[in-house]
Amino acid sequence: MKKYFFLFVMLAFAAQGFAQEASTAKQSGPLIMFEKKVHDFGDIFQGDKVEETFKFTNAGTEPLIITNVQVTCGCTTPKGWPRDPIPPGGKGELTVAFNSAGKMGRQNKVVTVVSNAANADGSQISFTTNVLEKKVQPQ
Repeated sequence: MKKYFFLFVMLAFAAQGFAQEASTAKQSGPLIMFEKKVHDFGDIFQGDKVEETFKFTNAGTEPLIITNVQVTCGCTTPKGWPRDPIPPGGKGELTVAFNSAGKMGRQNKVVTVVSNAANADGSQISFTTNVLEKKVQPQ
């Protein structure tokens, strides 16, 4: 009897493991997939303004709706993201600008895309730069 009970318990654990694997493999809803999630501007000088465009695709099964783009500092400005729903397979772009005025040294900024995407971990992009002291022009 103990052998059958042990076999039954092992089969129950195996079935539970397969059920969890199947549920993650068939994720439905909108999925935001960025071509690249990190950009390095390299060395720039204080006061320089730089920007980068991040391209993405809705790899999901339902329309992707971006409701907001959040930044961690006033020096970073999101602009130009799609306001209309992006259909499955559709593409979009998000441009992020950085103003280095008043900044110095290594900067790492994170931008969070707030949307209905099922993959919340895919909704952050970031950029880095090294802000150098502004060159003084000789007179």
